[in-house]
Amino acid sequence: MAVEALLQPVVLFFLLGALAAFARSDLAVPEAVAKAIALYLMMSIGLRGGVEVAETGLTAAMLVAGLCGLLLSFLLPLPAFWALRTMGRLDRTNAAAVAAHYGSVSVVTFAAGSEVLRAIGMAPAGFMVAVLALMETPAILTGLLLARRGEGDALAARGGLLHETFFNGSVVLLVGSFIIGTITGKPGFAPIAPVFDALFKGMLCLFLLDMGLIAARRLMDRRVLTLRTAGLAIVLPLANGTVGVALALGAGLDAGSAAALGILAGSASYIAVPAVMRLALPEANPGLYLGMSLAVTFPFNLTLGIPYYAWVARQLSEVFVS
Repeated sequence: MAVEALLQPVVLFFLLGALAAFARSDLAVPEAVAKAIALYLMMSIGLRGGVEVAETGLTAAMLVAGLCGLLLSFLLPLPAFWALRTMGRLDRTNAAAVAAHYGSVSVVTFAAGSEVLRAIGMAPAGFMVAVLALMETPAILTGLLLARRGEGDALAARGGLLHETFFNGSVVLLVGSFIIGTITGKPGFAPIAPVFDALFKGMLCLFLLDMGLIAARRLMDRRVLTLRTAGLAIVLPLANGTVGVALALGAGLDAGSAAALGILAGSASYIAVPAVMRLALPEANPGLYLGMSLAVTFPFNLTLGIPYYAWVARQLSEVFVS
């Protein structure tokens, strides 16, 4: 199963981008194109998830998955903060900023993981897109509380902070597209399906090519990461993803959806959370939290993490069934 997952086009294009960067090739995806593709991916993920929910309706499994996602997003930054402070030897502000990234989620990791899970016969439920949307912001609030504990700052006093947290562009587009998909359903989606369904895998491959280039180039900057922080950027997703899978299976979700929750819990944000942290914690080091989440955790999840979460979901599902 791990080899099958690694040989998917989305993974191979990411590896192509990384290899090109390590070889110091001049291969590049224009920034405007990459941003447009990111917007397209969020619209497509939201729409397709909304359409699937419109077909199945609001179910108990969807509510359970949503509660599990919210719980994970709120709580996962706490052990991450402890590990970053004690083992990573980071100061409070940087530890809190990084911890928020590891409680939130990566939309692209979820998109790639969903495609891999479908390819190996473990397709997650459509409502997992709603769980993805729910897990974007709670970790940000936990991270900010950890950073500001003992200072007496009111969150609302930081001009526009709460607005930036809840109305960040990626959050608005993902949630809005999901709602539109839910309202229109399959009949409304059919006319635009050639754009938002048929082209999805190809656009995802192009975006991951760019992500491979960026991640490898950040990884080559040795000033950004230490062995301790790089190690934690692998340990944290493994621990978080395992907890996510176990929680989902314990709550009664199917193996595919449990693997998807593991992918969400094991991922680390590199779009929504950095945008908020630039405003909320300007004293935190962007090179550190982006270096860990994008240069280490993202490629690790794409190559080894996703197959691992799928394997854990399969193994533990047999235990829970028996």
